[in-house]
Amino acid sequence: MLRRGLARIADKWSMLVIFTLEAGPLRFNELKRRGHGVSQRMLTLTLKNLERDGLVLRRVTPTVPPQVDYRLSELGVTLLVPVREMVGWAIENTAATEQAQAAYDARQGGS
Repeated sequence: MLRRGLARIADKWSMLVIFTLEAGPLRFNELKRRGHGVSQRMLTLTLKNLERDGLVLRRVTPTVPPQVDYRLSELGVTLLVPVREMVGWAIENTAATEQAQAAYDARQGGS
């Protein structure tokens, strides 16, 4: 059970969607624009999985064409603190991880 729970929230697209929805409800295309390169298919799959897990709520407004927006559920909001921490860590340590990758790649190329 722990593995399944971590698998859902630890994948990069789920974390990005949760982080992006912190600002409030967004329509699919706005999420895609802010999605840091996520494909339409992957965003659709991620949103469906997050909705299924109770982390994201989907609302359809009956207009022509229908408008669909997504927002964090109460359960999804509880993930904001750890997600913010992970995003902050990633931002703060980007240079260090890139340096480590370059050093590793240089060692591998020299073998």
